[in-house]
Amino acid sequence: MPLITLITDFGNKDHFIGKMKGEIYSYHYDAKIVEISNDVSPFNIMEAAYILENSYKSFPEKSVHIIDVDSEKTIEKKHIVVFLDNHYFISSDNGILSMLTQNINPEKIYEIIINDDDNGLVNSSTKIFAQVASHLVRGGKPELIGKEIGHLKSVRNLKPFINKESNQIVSSVIYIDNFGNVITNLKKSVFEEIRKARSFEISVRNYTFKKIYKKYSEIVNYNIPSNERNDEGKGLVVFNSSGFMQISIYRSNPQNVGTASSLMGLKIYDSVTISFK
Repeated sequence: MPLITLITDFGNKDHFIGKMKGEIYSYHYDAKIVEISNDVSPFNIMEAAYILENSYKSFPEKSVHIIDVDSEKTIEKKHIVVFLDNHYFISSDNGILSMLTQNINPEKIYEIIINDDDNGLVNSSTKIFAQVASHLVRGGKPELIGKEIGHLKSVRNLKPFINKESNQIVSSVIYIDNFGNVITNLKKSVFEEIRKARSFEISVRNYTFKKIYKKYSEIVNYNIPSNERNDEGKGLVVFNSSGFMQISIYRSNPQNVGTASSLMGLKIYDSVTISFK
């Protein structure tokens, strides 16, 4: 049976995630719900997009993914259903899904036309998204709850900038994970295509790196006795398991060693520059 997944910025303190799950069960008692993350930073569509891109393919085809981040409906921000890569995605048309559509064209895009009752309260996406997800996971047709539209809104800084001489890439920070690792929008495939075996220098604020490691522990010199090593706290660059360039601190810990984000003062949309020689 297809699943319903949730990516939200609701957190776990308040009632919001419980309310959404209750709404889904009220429409479809036998629904199977997986909470991918409820800890997206408030209104941070870039974080939500990164989490979505790196999780949805692990689920069965025809699964329905609710991305409830920055989802208040306005005249400029519709509620939508997108059928892409044999999965359904329900979200606000605020740019979240444009990361997926960089490499995979959506088969269908629908504006959701069902509406919650106007009860004079703050507009909530919860009930509408729950109703649509329940309809789709039972095999309902999206055209029964939406009208087809032609395009999605895009979000800035999804793709790195490459200068016309192809000797410099300017990438952007798109995600900071639980370990404080700083993830950029530069994929390994693009890096290698532009690099063409040239040497390089990665610049981020006042830090420079001239090597990309294959794994974190590669920074350790195991020829030195363990009690004489001083590897914890060193900065390094890797391509993470999703293929994105990542700046890390070896065995980082926010409580003592610090993280790439905290030590380098990096945040979402900051630039990381790669120069080739």
